[in-house]
Amino acid sequence: MKKYIVLAGNIGAGKSTLVQLLAEKLDFIPYFEPVAENPFLVDFYADMQRWAFHSQVFFLTSRAKGHRELINDPRSVVQDRSLYEDAEVFARNLYVQGALRGAEWDTYQELYHTLVSILPPPDLVIYIRASVSTLKSRIAKRGRDFEANIPDSYLEGLNTLYEDWIQNFTLAPILIIPGDRLDFVEDSHDLAEIVCTVRERLQDRQSLLFPYDM
Repeated sequence: MKKYIVLAGNIGAGKSTLVQLLAEKLDFIPYFEPVAENPFLVDFYADMQRWAFHSQVFFLTSRAKGHRELINDPRSVVQDRSLYEDAEVFARNLYVQGALRGAEWDTYQELYHTLVSILPPPDLVIYIRASVSTLKSRIAKRGRDFEANIPDSYLEGLNTLYEDWIQNFTLAPILIIPGDRLDFVEDSHDLAEIVCTVRERLQDRQSLLFPYDM
């Protein structure tokens, strides 16, 4: 039976790596963040308040299109990030910062909730919970220049929004992976524990597991 898994987590949490590992272990198709050419991105970085709404609507539309394609794919898939995070974490962060203003935010939220009501939810959301120190360590290891100077306060703010979102998300079962404790890259035992737990969750054997955490 086809299954659809979403991997969620902050910058540097290890989503893309775990997507690939789970795809290999479960024989799923990995689906990574598409590199969409956002026509508003250059303008957004030059003037966030003017172009934030345009940019976020483009990203949300792209995410919704990808979500629909994954639902229609007859194969089991594991996805790196979802439209839920786009809206509940990254767009909301722009609203908190004042880049998205009242009417813009209200319109964006209405569009988002309409899309959510139409699109079938995933079978499982896996959230990698990680402290800022763990995120910074993993960001440093992958050595991307454009990520080198991300402020701790920015990562902490996103962590707060991620926690708010995941605690209130009711559309699909949630599995929280303690990213500070489990190293699914370097420790094969940790990876095996995660894979076993994911298999159990997909079989709806919830009573065998700690609720919402490992």
